[in-house]
Amino acid sequence: MAAVEVLLSVLMLVIIVVSLLSNAVVLICFLYNPQIRKQVPCVFTLNLTFCNLLLTVSNMPLTLVGLVNKGQPGSDAFCQLVGFSETFLTTNSMLSMAALSIDRWIAVVFPLRYHSRIRHRDAALVLGYTWIHSMSFSTAAACLSWVGYRPLYASCTLSDVTDNSQTPFVVFTVVFHSLTFLLSFLVLCVTYLKVLKVARFHCKRIDVITMQTLVLLVDIHPSVRERCLEEQKRRRQRATRKISTFIGTFMVCFAPYVITRIVELFPSVPIDHRWGVVSKCLAYSKAACDPFVYSLLRNQYKKTCGDIINRLLNHSMIVSICMLSHYQQIYLYHYTPTRVKRLSP
Repeated sequence: MAAVEVLLSVLMLVIIVVSLLSNAVVLICFLYNPQIRKQVPCVFTLNLTFCNLLLTVSNMPLTLVGLVNKGQPGSDAFCQLVGFSETFLTTNSMLSMAALSIDRWIAVVFPLRYHSRIRHRDAALVLGYTWIHSMSFSTAAACLSWVGYRPLYASCTLSDVTDNSQTPFVVFTVVFHSLTFLLSFLVLCVTYLKVLKVARFHCKRIDVITMQTLVLLVDIHPSVRERCLEEQKRRRQRATRKISTFIGTFMVCFAPYVITRIVELFPSVPIDHRWGVVSKCLAYSKAACDPFVYSLLRNQYKKTCGDIINRLLNHSMIVSICMLSHYQQIYLYHYTPTRVKRLSP
């Protein structure tokens, strides 16, 4: 293997480990904390977590095997099944992110009517659409034999295996990416930019009230005034940073792969297979980023993780104390003065 392929293999392995651990932590927090389960967005978060976990344990290792062995992992039927699952899981993940952005938009723009507009039943309906949408495209691709091993990406994915239906496959690929990646990206941009607009408006109102207060408090200490102004600046930057993270990670991870899939439809444009694998790794890395972007960096998940760690540490401490007490009793039983005297001649 060349040095580049070794680096790509190591990168793929790191993505698998990080994705598996981070998504497992999100699932553990969901099972541990009942408050998280009561929230409506948890339906989309849980669906996204399951999609990422299934993609991590089913598709990523086979792509790593294809990269190392430079060939198709398994039979054609097995590769078609793997390509079907990848198409379904990736599409479902993108639509779940779009659903989460819509939920955040309603919660921020219509806070008083959020609980009446978005309920678990409504979330289940939206989730049902994501499954129908994902299942339709993946099933159509499998039935038309447009799923197979693609050496450019070293994985089982969408591919015109027969090479006899290039025009229909081109149309299907364009429509598929338009209604998944492009649609999800537009929803993310529209909803999160509206959220950012509302957040900036509220920050501006808070800043005006803060400045009026600082003007009235003429005897306020300069250090306190400085901290208030610094908090205003951090508040304005915090909303922009969050929105940029949501949209930026989506584009950085998925855009290179989708653009490569579109450019691939033009046979006259050469694409290096190493770039194809890199774009595939970027798409897979979204499964490792999602737990941090949507869950683990939130205060509720941080607190839940801290509670779980403290509980495990306390349990370990109790076990250690019990074992120490047990050994102490054994020691006292064998080496008490009465027993020593009894054993002496």
